[in-house]
Amino acid sequence: MAPINFGIIGTSWITDSFIECAQATSKWNLAAVYSRTEESAKKFAAKYDGQKVELYTDLDKLVNDSNLSAIYIASPNILHYEQAKLALNAGKNVILEKPSCSTVTELDDLFKIAREKDVFLIEAFRHIQEANFKTLKKSIKNLGPISGASITFAQYSSRYEKVLAGETPNIFNLEMGGGALVDLGVYCVSAAIDLFGAPKDAKYWPNIIATGADGGGRLILDYGNFVVHLCHSKTYNSDAPSEVYGEKGTLIVPTITDIETVTLWDPRTKKREQLAGPETRVKLNLQEEAEEFARVINNRDREAERHYETLSRDILGVLEKVRKDNGLLYPGEK
Repeated sequence: MAPINFGIIGTSWITDSFIECAQATSKWNLAAVYSRTEESAKKFAAKYDGQKVELYTDLDKLVNDSNLSAIYIASPNILHYEQAKLALNAGKNVILEKPSCSTVTELDDLFKIAREKDVFLIEAFRHIQEANFKTLKKSIKNLGPISGASITFAQYSSRYEKVLAGETPNIFNLEMGGGALVDLGVYCVSAAIDLFGAPKDAKYWPNIIATGADGGGRLILDYGNFVVHLCHSKTYNSDAPSEVYGEKGTLIVPTITDIETVTLWDPRTKKREQLAGPETRVKLNLQEEAEEFARVINNRDREAERHYETLSRDILGVLEKVRKDNGLLYPGEK
């Protein structure tokens, strides 16, 4: 099967990473680059010298390029909805970086258009496609009744230095759909929901920084019989592992993304068993999601589509609720 020709919106490091990983699968081919200026489009496309890449500074022309089957969107969060809507209405499959949209209403509108146009909309949560994450997920059934879990993702952001200097970078700007919850916290929320399903309730205690956005915080997801504690931050680092607790043991991973090992601790034998290790990790950390997205689109796997749609809606439902509960409002919500 011929590679899927795709165009990109957004020229940050994550776009470079997706292109490298997608093309490494031999199932994707970068065919178009959009940027607001011709100079930046040329600069970005120059990295892929040797392959034919069309350059666009007009979004309408990009999404109506008949050579493209899909659009990958990694622009500032606040632009995701309108840009994805434009691409879907043009009959293009869309790979949409997290967070998908600002609200569930927006996301539902996008899925409605995707169905009407008979194309696919998939949110890019790379970590839940990792082989070692899947080992973690399938091993939960061996723990017996679940008592709880803790998931941590805290990395100091270089852009926080700009905040300390009095600036407001996009990722810490509510006007641009920013904040640590939707940038790093979303990894914790999506991991929890993929592992345990949608919670009955969710509460968030954010750390508000000078821009008015959240620089990090803690969430509790209530599942009735147990709770999941989530901790994320862009204003400090943490080496704390993530764990799932059950009557028959504890599953331990050093990080919730790019998982090196999955370990089971048995409370009866007091021994640790390594269930997965570095040998099962793929070197390019977006390659597994690129493989899966190509499979879904090429095979027209509607069952997988429904699964990912439900997952995206449940994740965004939590993000939107706890964000609004804490007055972290985006344009048009005040």
